[in-house]
Amino acid sequence: MGSIYKEYFNPAKIREHYNYTKEGADGAGSSHGAVSALTVAVCCLIVLENLLVLISVCRNQKLHSPMYIFIGNLAFSDLLAGLAFMANILLSGAATFRLTPLQWFVREGTAFATLAASVFSLLAIAIERHVAVTRVKVYGGGTSCRMVLLIGACWLVAAAVGSLPVMGWNCISDLRDCSTVLPLYSKRYVLFVVTIFTLILLAIVGLYGRIYCIVRSSHADIASAQTLALLKTVTIVLGAFIVCWLPAFVILLLDASCPLRSCRVLYRANYFFAFATLNSAANPVIYTLRSKEMRREFRRVLCCCGAGRGAQPPGRCAVPLRSSSSLERCGQKPAPPASPVTRECTTSV
Repeated sequence: MGSIYKEYFNPAKIREHYNYTKEGADGAGSSHGAVSALTVAVCCLIVLENLLVLISVCRNQKLHSPMYIFIGNLAFSDLLAGLAFMANILLSGAATFRLTPLQWFVREGTAFATLAASVFSLLAIAIERHVAVTRVKVYGGGTSCRMVLLIGACWLVAAAVGSLPVMGWNCISDLRDCSTVLPLYSKRYVLFVVTIFTLILLAIVGLYGRIYCIVRSSHADIASAQTLALLKTVTIVLGAFIVCWLPAFVILLLDASCPLRSCRVLYRANYFFAFATLNSAANPVIYTLRSKEMRREFRRVLCCCGAGRGAQPPGRCAVPLRSSSSLERCGQKPAPPASPVTRECTTSV
């Protein structure tokens, strides 16, 4: 293993691996010009909109409920994902061959870790919503502890996933095991990442399916309105996740299974990963702009920056986080205080 770590500081290893997997350096490290510039612009948008979410949550004391904290954690991970992918683009092309393997692992591992953190944050939100619906006391004394554990586990697992290659799970000592998309990564590691992400997707689907069943089985007089709001949010969340990540999953599966230089589409994998990054831009829209209260806070922040006019009265900040449709429907009919549907109204849909 000592010899492997010594190679981490040998820049010639980068060109060797790219030449072996991509039939030369030109196909592996060339700049995409306008596409790269557009991707950097999208990353800037991701950073700005998620920064707006974080500022809105931090500056308003009434947005410090557990669900808003989870939204802030998701925004933070998406913000870092935008920064990491922007750095990845700027250090690609000709700059790739000026990196040492250690710097290359940091470049790719950071992007993997931050994107994984966004996915794990979605899972943490699904877990919290499931607990909120299934417990009579929605936010009790154990909520803070559960929130810290979920957020901490999210970042620990994401960091572990991103650091496995630099810790030794790579192909520096075995060129035949090298990925085409990521020439210093082992194909077995790529397959492992795809498997983990697929299991997370299935877990999110299962959790929201469980919430759906609980809502449907409780109090038919109000279940239909809540079910509609729930299904709308779940459809948007899972739809955005699948649409953004499915092409990247397919590319990674091809990368793990295709023989060397047999799948030419793998040479264009950057386009698919750039599309997956759009999920980080969609998350703030899905999880915050559906909330009237968050929109009010956005306007206040923009007003402070000179981009808006006027501020809403502070007394109007007391509405809990939920979609506008669920907010209106929850107020139409009184619900028994112990029903799961009422609990869902108390948190968010």
